[in-house]
Parts: sequence; structure tokens; C-alpha cells
Amino acid sequence: MKKLAVIVLAAGQGIRMRSKLVKVLHSVAGRPMVLYAADLAEALAGGDHRSIAVVVGHQADQVKNVLADRKVALVVQARQLGTGHAVAQAHAAFQGSGGTEWRSRRFVILSGDTPLLTEATVRALLAVHEHERAVVSLLTAHLDRPAGYGRVVRGRDGLVWRIVEDKDAVPAERRLTEVNAGTYVVEGEFLFPALAGLKPSNAQKEYYLTDIVSAAVGQGKRVAAHVVGDSVEALGINTRSDLAEAERMLRARIRHRLMNAGVTFLAPETSFVDAGVRIGRDTVVHPHTTLEGRTTVGEDCVIRSHSRLTESILGDGVTVLDGCVIEGCRLEARCVVGPFARLRPGTVVKRGAKVGNFVELKHTELGEGAKANHLSYLGDTRIGKRVNIGAGTITCNYDGVNKHRTVIADDVFVGSDVSLVAPVKVGRSAIIGAGSVVTQDVPAGALALGRARQAVKLGWAKAWREKMRKK
Repeated sequence: MKKLAVIVLAAGQGIRMRSKLVKVLHSVAGRPMVLYAADLAEALAGGDHRSIAVVVGHQADQVKNVLADRKVALVVQARQLGTGHAVAQAHAAFQGSGGTEWRSRRFVILSGDTPLLTEATVRALLAVHEHERAVVSLLTAHLDRPAGYGRVVRGRDGLVWRIVEDKDAVPAERRLTEVNAGTYVVEGEFLFPALAGLKPSNAQKEYYLTDIVSAAVGQGKRVAAHVVGDSVEALGINTRSDLAEAERMLRARIRHRLMNAGVTFLAPETSFVDAGVRIGRDTVVHPHTTLEGRTTVGEDCVIRSHSRLTESILGDGVTVLDGCVIEGCRLEARCVVGPFARLRPGTVVKRGAKVGNFVELKHTELGEGAKANHLSYLGDTRIGKRVNIGAGTITCNYDGVNKHRTVIADDVFVGSDVSLVAPVKVGRSAIIGAGSVVTQDVPAGALALGRARQAVKLGWAKAWREKMRKK
């Protein structure tokens, strides 16, 4: 088989999306949809980034930023004159040292707006192309409602003759249900000469890539087609409704993959899991949960209802109770969080630690076996092992201009309703009395009390009530 090259078309605006954002940057399952085409291109090219070109146009800089970590050729289509014109712009990316390397290549052309397309389907198209010894091969699908898609016109012999775009089709052609899925395999020696001969003689006055099909037929060359088994793979995203449908289908695929790997979803259809999420086996995910970004969950974890995890790492055996929000955090093995806890970016919860209800942590390390069980705010804090944080404790980390650190050593007991005014350090095994405001460092093993002395006036309450009744 000839060496593969891949061209991804991502230059269109997507007018029917009714959006200020270019179509290929809209997210599907937590990722801009163009990344799905980029992933597929890399898989087909065997990791050879020099064999991949992405054609960008509208909001080119933003699309380039999304693809910044991909070492692929980025080609700008300055004027959007159609799909054929877009592919032609990629010619220079495959010239090679002698200027003719493209002739020996076999090109796969992908659309940047088909995130449901799988590598297996493209491989099947490549197999058909090879078996048929075709010059052009295209992926097709049968749709119950083909409106908006280019129709595949076949001859009486069943061979593909041409593709007619929806706007150019006559009524008889619009009744055809086989549509062009926008994925092609084309021999390089035919592709670019054929593109040079395209004419914009159509309703949109554009250079259609689909016209290379009729050009090949006119030259007596073989054109092959592979009908995709699951028509959803042909779903190009053109509207917000298409986007929602692709989102639903892709998330279902993600959950199915995870369940096959040993993850339990108690109500799969209610859990939203992004494409970049990884979950270990024997983890149980309860209904109405959201796992976003590149979150990684270990084995034997429990994620209970109405919790949202974003860009976080959970070790094995972690329990996240109901209603928690965890963002940009690392939770080590066997710790427990919640219910109704909020863990903000930069937080590390060490092995076996406990974060209880209505506790908020920000850029804080909670040490191994430590507990912050109730109604506390701990920001910019490092807390040692086996520390007890009493209910209502807060670290006063912001002075109106700068943030400051609080450091609490191992085995400290912090009573309820304590305010630790940073910067402050509490030494090992110290005790902070309930209700204290701590403004100075506390030595190891010391008792710190920072509150007004209690005064008791015997009989005062009875006398006050009698006085009030006489008024």
C-alpha cells in the first residue's frame, strides 16, 4: 500500500451554527470537534506528523492555537472558495525535496466537523479502495432525511457516476437517499491535477471537491464507494441540533467503552463524561455526575450523585460523596470528600484524609489522615498528618492586596471556630482553643488561646427579664 497522507478540512465558518465561534471549535464531549479529526489523522498516518495537513480559514489563529501541540502542517485558505479549493491549498505541504512527492502518496481527506467518524470505518474505506484499485473512493451513507447532503448518483451498473450537491440537485436527485459523507481516498497523481481543472459552475460558484468524482469517471478511471454500516458516522455538524445529537452519541460511546473496561454506571444516560476522562475498573459512578477534561479516576472509587470533577486526579479507593465540586485537584488513595464540599485548583488531599460537608479548600494540602469535617475554609494552607480542623475554622489568607500561607504541622488539634490570620505557622502537636483568633506563630506542643476572657454575672438574666416585663 502506498504511503498515506491526510488532509483535514477545517476552514469553513459554519453559518448555520448561528455562532460567533467558527464551527470546528465548538466542543463535543469536552473537546473542540477539530481535535477528533486531528486524532484520526494521526492514527491513519501512523504518527508521522509530516504526512498531515490541516486547512484553516475562518478564525485561523484560534484554530491554530487549539492545534498548537500537534506537529502538523497548518495551511491557510485565505479565501473560502469551496472544498476543492481548500484541498488544493494543501498541495505545497506535500511537495517534498523534489517537488513531486505528492504523486506517490495516497491521500485521505477528512472533514473537521465529523467527530463521530471512526478509524475502523476509514480503514474499511481504504481496504475497498485498494481492492477495487480505484483512483477515487468515497464514504457514503443511507439517510432517511438526506436534505442538506450531496447525493451519490450511480449508473445502472451500480457504479458511482457523480455527486450532486443538494442546492444543485433536481427533484429526482433529491429523492436519492445515499449521501456523500465527506471522507475520501484519492491517489495523489490524480488528485492535484484534477483539482487544477475544477470549474465553479454551480449554484454557489465554488470549486467543489466532489467534482473530482465525475472527472475520474470521465477519464475512465475507477471510482469506488464504501457504505458506512452506522450512518451516524456520516453526521456532519452543521447546526446546533446536529451538535447536540453528536454530543449525545459520542458520550454514549464513551460510557460504553468505560463500562466494557470494568466501570459501573448506575444510570449511564444521566452521567456526562468527557472524551479525555480515564476511570479505573470497579469504580462506581452514581446518577447525575459530571466528569470533565482530563480527569483521571483510579480503581475502586465511588462518585456519588450531583458531583462534578474537572481536570482532577483521584487515586484508588477514593469516595466522593454527593454534591461536590472538585476542580484541578489531586486526591490520593482512600480519602473521602463531601458531601457538599468544594475543592478548588491546586488542592492536594493526601492518603486517607477526610474533607467533610460544606468545606472549601483552595491551593491547600491536607495531610495524610487529616480531617476537616465541617463548615471550614482553608486557603493557601499546608496541613500536616493527622491534624484535626474544627468546625467553622478559616484561614484568613488575603490582606486585601496579597495572599499569604498558613502552615500547620503534624498532629495539631484546631478547635472549632478558629481564625488563622496568615502568614502564620502552628508547630507540631500544638492545640488551638475553640473560638481563637491566631495572629502569631504557635510553638510545637503549645496551647494557643486568642479570645476575650468570659465574664459570668450570676442572677443577671432573671433580673433583666423582670425589668423588660415592667416596660
